[in-house]
Amino acid sequence: MQIDTHKSGFVAILGRPNVGKSTFVNQMVGKKVAIISNKPQTTRNRILGILTKENYQIAFTDTPGIHKAQTELGRRMVHASYEAANGVDCILFMTTPVKQVLHGDEIILENLKKTKLPVFLVINKVDQLKRFNDIDLTIAIYKDLFPFAGVYPISVLENKNLNHLLEDIIKVIPFGPKYYPEDMSSDHSNRFLISEAIREKILNLTKEEVPHSIACVVDHIDQCPTNDAYQDVYATIYVERESQKRIIIGKNGEMVKSIKEKSLSDIRNILGSKVHLELWVKVKKDWKDRPNDLSALGYTTDSF
Repeated sequence: MQIDTHKSGFVAILGRPNVGKSTFVNQMVGKKVAIISNKPQTTRNRILGILTKENYQIAFTDTPGIHKAQTELGRRMVHASYEAANGVDCILFMTTPVKQVLHGDEIILENLKKTKLPVFLVINKVDQLKRFNDIDLTIAIYKDLFPFAGVYPISVLENKNLNHLLEDIIKVIPFGPKYYPEDMSSDHSNRFLISEAIREKILNLTKEEVPHSIACVVDHIDQCPTNDAYQDVYATIYVERESQKRIIIGKNGEMVKSIKEKSLSDIRNILGSKVHLELWVKVKKDWKDRPNDLSALGYTTDSF
């Protein structure tokens, strides 16, 4: 492979919660590498999604939604998002169609003003507009705030204008070799991907404070001793209070059973085998504000 004809680059995606960053990364990579829900702050870690083609390789960094942090976990998430803008070749600032600039977006753009990297304005969810021309207002008010290198109204849901955006990303990334194997779509371990798959199902099945109060850790993965076709996965769901534990377990264990059943398909895809899944639910009080607990649950400052 000649590096003067092959391009390789890193792209960070920044934005407030629920603008579609994770869905965008999954769509670009062509594989689910980041979990998705309609709950704010679904993404807690930086997730690398790797797109490899014959003439280029792009590593997209999905970041936690930037928000006003109320906990130590939240502060680490926001810090991780801004840190993701270091060492990349291009930044995608993602928002949605609005009639006035949102305060959270103003804060993000203010923090990006010192960067010398090309920053693209990506306006997702244009499929929600009654008329496509309504996007002109959003473009105008955001272009007044920042000297964007390009503007891209897109719909990840309808796969609209993604090719145009991809073409311009390829133009700004440098020539270089493949940094990752061709069959690699994420830099995270199977244990991490499995824990996220389980957490996603909890996010989609629960409400109020419960989704934000849970963490999931895969304790170990073993080959089934009685059937080589299966792998045994043992995971623990942590909550902050006994009342949340009761919700996760559910009446007669129905909720945890549903979480288990809905997780199995994703876990099979991750491991490429049949799976036995065992789940436990434990209370770790106020873990989101305790640095030692955050580290024990995998949220160390360098794991983001």
